[in-house]
Amino acid sequence: MRPKKVILCVDNNEQTLSVRTFLLETRGYRVIAASNAQQALEVLDRTAQGALDLLIADLLLPGMDGNELVRRAKQIHPALPALIVSGTVSAQDRALAADAFLPKGAGTAVELLERIRVLVARKRGPKKHVPAPQPAQPAAVNEGPIKHPMAS
Repeated sequence: MRPKKVILCVDNNEQTLSVRTFLLETRGYRVIAASNAQQALEVLDRTAQGALDLLIADLLLPGMDGNELVRRAKQIHPALPALIVSGTVSAQDRALAADAFLPKGAGTAVELLERIRVLVARKRGPKKHVPAPQPAQPAAVNEGPIKHPMAS
C-alpha cells in the first residue's frame, strides 16, 4: 500500500475546515488542519522537507493572508505546491503567490479533488524519462560484393 499524501489545510472557518478535512480524508489523504496562518507556520517549521505534499489555504485569514502564508511556506519548503481558495469571487487576482486558485463554492468537490491530484502529482515531478533500449546492430559481415538478385 502506498503512503498517504499529506495536506496542510488552513482555514479560519471551522465548518469549512471540517468539511474539507472530511472530504480529503475519505479520499485517502492525511490532513493536518490549522485554523490560522501562525498554526500552519508552526507545522511547516517542524515538518521535514518533502513530508508535506500540498498546502491549501484560505486567502482571507486573520493576521496574515493566504498569499503571505504561501510565500513563507515556500521559503521553508520550496517544492511545496500551494492552492489558495477564497469565497471572494474577485480574489483570484490577489491570490498570486499560490500555484493554483479555486473560488470557494464555485467549484465542485470533484473539481477540488482533481486540482489537488494534479498539484500533488506536480510535486512528485514529471515521470523520469528512461530511454528505450536501442536494438542491437547486426555485426557487419564481409561477404564480398553485393550481388543484385536479378543480375546473373
